[in-house]
Amino acid sequence: MEDIDRNPKRDFFEPFYGWNPAKIAQLVATLNYAKGMNAYGQDFMVPLLAATENFAKVEEVRFWERPFHENFQAYSELLSFNYNLLSKYNQGILETLGQYGSHELGRLLSAWHATIFATEGEKLEDYFASQDRMLRRVLEEYPEAIARIEPEYGFHFERHPKSLIAETDRFFLRQVNPSEEGVETDNGMKPIIIVPPFVLGANILSFLPKEQKSYAHCFANKGIPTYIRIMKDIDATIAVQTMSLEDDARDTKYFCEQIKARHGRKVTLNGYCQGGFSSVCNILSGKLDGLVDALITCVAPMDGTRSTGLGNFLRQLPDQFNDLVYGSKMLASGNKVASGDLMGWVYKLKSMDDSGPLVAFVRDIMMLKEKPGSRSSINKTVLALNYWLQNERSDLPLSVTELSYLSYNNPVAEDGTLPITMFGEKLNFHAMKEKNIQWLICYGEQDDLVEKEVALAPLDFIDVEVTPFPKGHVAIATSWSHPESGCALDTVFGEQSYRGPVLFHLEITEDDGSVA
Repeated sequence: MEDIDRNPKRDFFEPFYGWNPAKIAQLVATLNYAKGMNAYGQDFMVPLLAATENFAKVEEVRFWERPFHENFQAYSELLSFNYNLLSKYNQGILETLGQYGSHELGRLLSAWHATIFATEGEKLEDYFASQDRMLRRVLEEYPEAIARIEPEYGFHFERHPKSLIAETDRFFLRQVNPSEEGVETDNGMKPIIIVPPFVLGANILSFLPKEQKSYAHCFANKGIPTYIRIMKDIDATIAVQTMSLEDDARDTKYFCEQIKARHGRKVTLNGYCQGGFSSVCNILSGKLDGLVDALITCVAPMDGTRSTGLGNFLRQLPDQFNDLVYGSKMLASGNKVASGDLMGWVYKLKSMDDSGPLVAFVRDIMMLKEKPGSRSSINKTVLALNYWLQNERSDLPLSVTELSYLSYNNPVAEDGTLPITMFGEKLNFHAMKEKNIQWLICYGEQDDLVEKEVALAPLDFIDVEVTPFPKGHVAIATSWSHPESGCALDTVFGEQSYRGPVLFHLEITEDDGSVA
């Protein structure tokens, strides 16, 4: 009877029928997949809903101010823009799932074969159990590990109250002390003031000091008097909320005066990302004359219209919606500021094929997948990068976002004039040569946020020393800040013997800005 009742087709798919161990493991893994997709989706949907609400509030007024034909064209273009984003996201999903499936499908079929034919090897029950462990690693262990990295990430100036050197209504000036034992600051050396990114935050420049991955500490560990400008909390500081570009320049001048008096030497100004562009504008304004004789800019956007990534993204927006008002919000004080969450979300939109929720989820799965026979720990660099991405978003003064907006919508003129005015005067790159400023531009060869062409725009007008670094936008502050890396910041590297920024600073003489 047993032979008569047996169904070959049923036997073939037996592992997928009934409440056997493989089926239970499969169900648990499936539920965790759904949980993960929901969690990653929420990270994307929260700023989407905020952006939609803000858009609706603005359009409640502007929609009725525009003629019908203009609204029809604008919304049609916006629909096309969103469709292109969705297509880009779908393409990213297919590519990522293809990479994931190319390995997992073969493993699944092998487990199925071993289960059906009772051969040696991983069984379906074990396969689905390993999937469940992997998903728990992504959904539970990974977020916990990211939270635990906080004490090791960043400056933590609250532990060093004596680091406060000066302050204005808008900024603190902090000294970065050496992180290496036995190193003392040489107050007779040429000092440097680092101007961090507004969007990325200052802590990215003190990435993992204990791991010797800290841009700022690369200078301090050479005995260089190293200082960094820290913006005060925008939510609690009215002066930051209403800050102008001129305020930025005046505060930078005050800090440079304090440091020059402290050390008796002119200052090297070092701006990272947007901090680099604002540093250039401050020097060109003339307010730092006699105080600054050298400049280092790292991955700084000098002409955003040359961008093939963010620049093209903004240009694809209908003109009616390419306005800072759609990314601003009103604080309790009544002052408008740029929303940091929405700005971070825009960067995600720009790279939907790389950073969309499902793409990010599957890539984290592949990254955190256990190697056969081992229980690998999660890399600290990965943890610190994710802590930075999750926790370093802050709102920005409108003047700062307007600086970027103007740069990404208006090119530098043929005579080198920037699309920025300060103190009622135009700014021109040629003034760098007139002021005898020794300038080093560092850029990332694979930077998709500030591309090479954007960072090197000044070369069309003046001679500037250039140092390219492999990898992307934050690699100079992370990978290459390690003293034993292939592009250590205090060394010469590459076929053209490029100087790292620390070496550049050490070899500058103050008298005329020439190389020692």
